[in-house]
Amino acid sequence: MARADAPLYLLDASSRFEQRLLERFVREHEDAAARDDELVPIPPSRRRRRRVALGALEVAIAADGDPELVPLRVVWKAPLRDGERSARLSDLLRLGDPRDPGALRQRAIARRAPDRCHVVRAEPARLSALRARWSAAGGIETAGLAEYVARQAMLALERAERRVRGTRYKVPRFVRDEILRRPAFRATVARLAGDVGRAPARAQRDAARMLREIAASHSPFVIDLVAHAIRGLYTRGYGKLRYDREQMAGIARIAAQHPVVFLPSHKSNLDHLVLQSALHENGLPPNHTAGGINMNFFPVGPLVRRSGVFFIRRTFKDDALYKQVLRSYVEYLVEKRFPLEWYIEGGRSRSGKLLPPRLGMLAYVVDAWRRGCADDVVLVPVSIAYDQIVDVGAYSHEQRGGAKRAEGFGWFVGVLRSLGGAYGDIHIRFGEAVSLRDSLGRRPETAGTPASADAAHDARGPDLELDDEHDPGLALHKLAFEVSVAINRATPFTPTSLVSLALLGVGDRALGVAETREAVRNVVGYVRERKLPVAFDLDAFDTDEGVCAALDALVGTGVLTRFDAGDEPVYSIGEDQELTAAYYRNSVVHYFTTGAIAELAVLAAAEADPDRALDAFWSEAMRLRDLLKFEFFFPDKARFRAELRAELDHQEPAWEARIAAGGESAQRLVQSFRPFMAHRALRPFLESYQVVADRLARQEPTAPVDAAKLVDECLGLGRQYRLQRRIHSADSISKVLFQSALELARNRGLVAPAPDATGADALAERRRELAAEIRRALRRVETIAALGAARRAGWLR
Repeated sequence: MARADAPLYLLDASSRFEQRLLERFVREHEDAAARDDELVPIPPSRRRRRRVALGALEVAIAADGDPELVPLRVVWKAPLRDGERSARLSDLLRLGDPRDPGALRQRAIARRAPDRCHVVRAEPARLSALRARWSAAGGIETAGLAEYVARQAMLALERAERRVRGTRYKVPRFVRDEILRRPAFRATVARLAGDVGRAPARAQRDAARMLREIAASHSPFVIDLVAHAIRGLYTRGYGKLRYDREQMAGIARIAAQHPVVFLPSHKSNLDHLVLQSALHENGLPPNHTAGGINMNFFPVGPLVRRSGVFFIRRTFKDDALYKQVLRSYVEYLVEKRFPLEWYIEGGRSRSGKLLPPRLGMLAYVVDAWRRGCADDVVLVPVSIAYDQIVDVGAYSHEQRGGAKRAEGFGWFVGVLRSLGGAYGDIHIRFGEAVSLRDSLGRRPETAGTPASADAAHDARGPDLELDDEHDPGLALHKLAFEVSVAINRATPFTPTSLVSLALLGVGDRALGVAETREAVRNVVGYVRERKLPVAFDLDAFDTDEGVCAALDALVGTGVLTRFDAGDEPVYSIGEDQELTAAYYRNSVVHYFTTGAIAELAVLAAAEADPDRALDAFWSEAMRLRDLLKFEFFFPDKARFRAELRAELDHQEPAWEARIAAGGESAQRLVQSFRPFMAHRALRPFLESYQVVADRLARQEPTAPVDAAKLVDECLGLGRQYRLQRRIHSADSISKVLFQSALELARNRGLVAPAPDATGADALAERRRELAAEIRRALRRVETIAALGAARRAGWLR
């Protein structure tokens, strides 16, 4: 019999040798008089092939009294190398995971390197407290008391082990079992089974299979191996990984209190890897990162799943059970404060611009918060910028109508080979964190009020100005918009983006180094004055040497060509490289859209009657905002007006009076703007829209529109316009931009066929009006381009 009130020591041992180590530890450090029946083995958390029944634990907790239960475990540390304990690939090739040695290696390590052997003691708990928690959790419906006690001991040991190993290895161990055992989950699955006439037992099996398909299965050993592999991978093509360690430390402090969700921009297949590398360098755990099931192929899938990626099917709209399993998995991660990550854009940007947000995963997180799984959830917007991007050639191919290459082993080998160049540095910037509690306010009175994930649209709506107090779906849109704007604001200028702005802004001309420096001089000044983020020393662009280095870097990857026959080299965009250069320009174009709209609106005011010039300015500005709302993240109308005012205040404090005077006064105002940006920032989008509007205007109004076919036809029409010089640059011939233009037309009711002859005439007229509206905007863009040329020639100051 155990002694009255004596503690019970729960021994989590993967071998008989570990069990002897734990028994000796108890008698040397805890209780020299501990009896054998007070040293209770529980099923091991590692190397589970060692069978340990729960019989001894059942007997121990069935006895009278309320003993204190003390969980113990042996932790095996990795060898100390360069001041850090981490596993390497060489460990695997020699003997396997140094943190999980077999019985023979355990003996050798304990003898030769005793500093690697450490016993952890978890926070003890009274049996009565555990029995009460077990009863509250559903008692026998979830598990027997002994099984529940063993599971709680393992969880407590995980927390204790984390204090030894560090936060870097904060990973869930029993996520699938815990979710599947929850009475609420089982009840929901049973209800869904009844809805579709499926047997409850089969539905539970299907749910378990789906959860196994989705869930990540972390391994500390693989986390280290992948971290080393990531560094070896990205350094094949890139130099330094640049980020602010103080920002990272601030995020770590937030993560210690609340669940954190990282929402990065998605420019490259390297995005997740380099963010994981930065987290690992700072001792933070890998994020639970949502990945498409298409990436679950050997060897990538098994490795990344064990380092934090969970896989989601590409489509599951009509599968209510799958949605519930995914929702429960996300809710569990939020509840347990494991960091999450996914791309709010859904997929990689093929144009360089941030894509409209996708709302499904965000809705699941918001739902979890509204149901009280966490006091708060903090969203961390992340901009990942590259001096140059390995994948950009494939993006250009797809924008011209080429097919996307399917992921697989051959694709993976191609990615590895493509990293053999010199692509500069990688820059990670964190935007201002967004608190759900602060953004969404008080939780609804009714627990479980959904965030309308299933009804939320995947595309950004035209306006966000409605009252969202009782509209969770609209609140979700606003939250996603806030995150996207924060990502944009954190995105830095790179030498590549500035050079691309310069060369694309002068058309087919080649520029020398001094001409390039002059072409971006006003842009550089604007960046300085507005204190916009930069990823390099901006002073370098005040010198020919700095500009030349940026140009030659693009020559090295084939984006630019260099011609050396004259006194100085000249640079031009390489053949079929306009979309590549446009990609880099588009990564920062959002900083200039408000100013570009202001330029065109002032021109509209100059053309209007003087007594309505100011009204014409605001009317044109709002019309352009509506025309381009599927390309850029515009705030609500009141904030947009305030941003326009701030932009014009920066250019000319007396702008309002000068616009109100109309005519020549407004013309002189726009001539004073620095830099001119409409032709650089807006022309490619408007030219693409012109192609779609013209093609749509030729469409028979009563005939249905085949969207894919129309986009393909626009690719051909765009090439024709380019040959006719009706399009300024080949970067306007873009499948991505054509699709956005078609989305605008659909939003305006111009895609669905007319039901009758009367409706057909009205639809045809509205389609022609859209084409005319775009032509008017492009005519003013050409005026700005002419003013830019006049300034370069010295006719304008």
